[in-house]
Amino acid sequence: MKTFYGWRIVAAGGALQFLQSLLLNQAFGAYVAVLVEERGWSKTALSGAAALKSTESALLGPVLGWMIDRFGSQGMIRAGIVTFGIGFMLLSQVDSLMTFYGAFVIVALGSSMCSNFPISVTIIQWFEKRRARALSMMQFGSALGGMFVVLVGLSIQTFGWRVTAFASGVIAIVVGWPLARMIRSRPEDHGQTIDGLPPAPKDTRHTEITAEPAFSAREALRTSAFWLISLGHGFSLLVVQAVNVHAITHIKEGLGYSLALASLVFTLVTAGQFFGVMLGWAVGDRFAKRKVAAACMLMHAAGLLMLTFAVGPVMLVLAALVHGVGWGLRGPFMQAIRADYFGRRSIGLIIGLSSLITVLGNIAGPLVAGAFADLTGNYQMGFTILSLLAALGSLFFWLATPPPSRRRGA
Repeated sequence: MKTFYGWRIVAAGGALQFLQSLLLNQAFGAYVAVLVEERGWSKTALSGAAALKSTESALLGPVLGWMIDRFGSQGMIRAGIVTFGIGFMLLSQVDSLMTFYGAFVIVALGSSMCSNFPISVTIIQWFEKRRARALSMMQFGSALGGMFVVLVGLSIQTFGWRVTAFASGVIAIVVGWPLARMIRSRPEDHGQTIDGLPPAPKDTRHTEITAEPAFSAREALRTSAFWLISLGHGFSLLVVQAVNVHAITHIKEGLGYSLALASLVFTLVTAGQFFGVMLGWAVGDRFAKRKVAAACMLMHAAGLLMLTFAVGPVMLVLAALVHGVGWGLRGPFMQAIRADYFGRRSIGLIIGLSSLITVLGNIAGPLVAGAFADLTGNYQMGFTILSLLAALGSLFFWLATPPPSRRRGA
């Protein structure tokens, strides 16, 4: 029996997520810790680079989403891999905060073009009945990448951050290019069907009508579900991005551990994320996703509070695992719930428009944590505020009930 090609796309997408997670998303905190010490740049200034990446992704989101809906994602992902790698090579040569920002713009552009967003839209096009499971499997790569982030920390300590950044660029292109070539935009373009199921019969007057919703972007914007999901997603990213950028520095400076040990402790976040993704793979298509997401928001809040006020290694372990499990379980649901509610018709543009809201969490999380750390000398105040906002954000998901459906052909 021929294997459904959609699962190959899931595997390739997961491997691309592994690269981004290992080299950038969760390794960025290690660069922050070293650059604060070596170059004397403030935490707020370096947090601004993370905010810049998020802002660029959000501003490009609607354009990229429209392009994916119209032309497919495969060409964009290939170009993104090359740009991502070149950006890291340029990053290895910077000697000022201004050139650091300039190189990071290139890294961020490449990251946006081959990130979770275009890969998730591709998977949504290939899957319906097993959509949450497929998206969760793709996120295994991101979780695994985070578990190996300690290698980046060790490389920075052994070879320096410049060598590590340049090598990251080479690895991204050499490994990422053949993976990007495996991506195919839509099953219909390659003689296959959604989920690999036999084509539906064509002998009735109702062949155009399917059970899948078919919202346009304009119609989705008119629903409360669009805004509630977007706000809930944005509030979750307050914690995720703050932890990604500042946890290693907090553990190193606030709690007195070495960079390598802080990176090792941080891998427990991704160990928890990996378990959460596995849990999502098992239950993702069985339970109400909005309720699961609401519970995960409370886990984000609790995990960050424990990290903030950790008094020993046991609490650090619990903090990392609780936050990580919530992240891994919730993450794949964000695009799955949008696809369930709004369908495939304009899902790229819908997700892209939503990014204009979720970016507020990406930007504010690191900036709030960094600004309060510079102001007070520690992360306690900033982390506490973000954890309370995450708890509040659980209400958005709980209230995000499915909108009255518009169906294809109706």
